Amino acid sequence: MSKKYVVVLTVGLAIPTFLLSRVIWPNPPGAPVPPSGLLPFLMVPAVSESLAFGAGVAFLVAAGRALLGRTEARGLAVAAYASAGWALVSWWPHSNMHRVNTSFQGLVVIDWTFHLTLIAGAAVIGVYLYRALATHEQLADGRDLSNRAPW
Repeated sequence: MSKKYVVVLTVGLAIPTFLLSRVIWPNPPGAPVPPSGLLPFLMVPAVSESLAFGAGVAFLVAAGRALLGRTEARGLAVAAYASAGWALVSWWPHSNMHRVNTSFQGLVVIDWTFHLTLIAGAAVIGVYLYRALATHEQLADGRDLSNRAPW
């Protein structure tokens, strides 16, 4: 998959997500309106979250094609792939749900849906990278890894 395709997909998804944020998640009645001086500081994260969503979908498509074509791609590699994709796509709904939340019950849903899954995903990515780096180091040292189980 070309870099141009990934960029086009990222931006092509970021624009509608940004424009649809307040359509999908309208402000609750009586929600405070931020002062105009704070708007740039709120817009930069909102644009970044929309770009992250687009980049996450582009990553899932591009890396998914590469990953699914490999016979050894299973287990931890697939979990790391899903975790990285989730870490990117989740910011857009996550931030918007925080913005419109008006209850502690809603906060619990956000915590369990986003916070805990992102923590677990970060742990999966950490383990995957640690094992990949350890394997690289062992190969550089000339060790035989033929008996090692695929991850």
